[in-house]
Amino acid sequence: MSEGSAAERSAELEGLARDLVRIPTENPPGNEGAAAEFVYDWFHEEGIDATLLEEPDPDRTQVGARVGDDGPTVVLNGHLDVVPAGDPDAWSDDPYAGVIEDGRLYGRGSADMKTGVALAMLVARDLAPEIRSGELSGSVVVHAAMGEETADPGTRTLLERGFDGDYGIVLEPTDFRVATSTKGLSVYRVAVEGVATHASQPDSGTNAIDEARPLLDAIDGYDAELRDREGSLCGGGFATVTEIEAGTDSNLAVIPDRAELVLDRRVLPGEDPDAVDAEVEAVLDRVREEHGVETEWTRIQTYASSSIPVDHQLATSLRTRSVEAVGRDGGVGDPWGIEAATDARNFVNDTGIPAVTWGPGDLDQAHTIDESIDLADAAVARDVLEDVVREFIE
Repeated sequence: MSEGSAAERSAELEGLARDLVRIPTENPPGNEGAAAEFVYDWFHEEGIDATLLEEPDPDRTQVGARVGDDGPTVVLNGHLDVVPAGDPDAWSDDPYAGVIEDGRLYGRGSADMKTGVALAMLVARDLAPEIRSGELSGSVVVHAAMGEETADPGTRTLLERGFDGDYGIVLEPTDFRVATSTKGLSVYRVAVEGVATHASQPDSGTNAIDEARPLLDAIDGYDAELRDREGSLCGGGFATVTEIEAGTDSNLAVIPDRAELVLDRRVLPGEDPDAVDAEVEAVLDRVREEHGVETEWTRIQTYASSSIPVDHQLATSLRTRSVEAVGRDGGVGDPWGIEAATDARNFVNDTGIPAVTWGPGDLDQAHTIDESIDLADAAVARDVLEDVVREFIE
């Protein structure tokens, strides 16, 4: 552990995480720029080389930073974007106020994952003197990436532009569990056609909402099948309708001639996106054959799944140190895979770098009203992360 009292280290981490939460970076639309400028300036004030990268989108900058030039390199990855906070009146406080109460930091992005970004920044800074002196022979890279929430290639671009290494740690909230596998997802937009007519004469047309009912039932059946699939640390798959749109705001007295739904299909490690496409198409074909409902579909978003061996040395070391530090049950020491999609896929699939997903905070807090993180856990995570990174760059 680097010098400084526990209280000083905790206060520093709390302040940095809160500063990041206070910069709104909702995606969509993707306004990471102000947060990227903050991170870039912080690194330069700390004497650390950093780059404000205008790729892949010049209007949505991101940051890559590096301490050291040689030896084994650990990449600490975090994303700056957050999902929209929704109705601010639904929150107990302003979602971007960064309120700290009863030892928890509240706000959009507090758990997912600006505290993780703060951890990466501080660990890189704390290890810099040992790296520069030659006491540690390796290097540390930090990502403050754009676009993770919408599958934009932020992390992939940073890796391709030289901010890569030998190991990756994606600092998402896992409550100290080490995920060697991540689910992916394929998102589909499915359209059902009807025939519009005046709502006073519904039998003169075909209501697209009615036509969609057997499709919804079929998706429920498909979801049940997926949940029973075994063999993955991430659990079974899911097929969930997350959005339905039909009708027109301009005139409510119209039987809708089109209904569109969004289908979220969680993809297990080892599943091929094209094979998943074929499964979804088979579900739609059965609906057409059994109910005469015609559909159109397109895949609008894809996150690949990823996996590395559960006994990889990085995973083993993180599990061991986490168990020692946390001192509680909850599967911290068990092999595990995360149900969410993370940018670990860009390390493992795109560049062949072994990576795990690990961090403080509870995934159940992500994307919720009154999102929060336990700051005492975050302080413990800082010590664990620093020790593990030091081990791999000695």
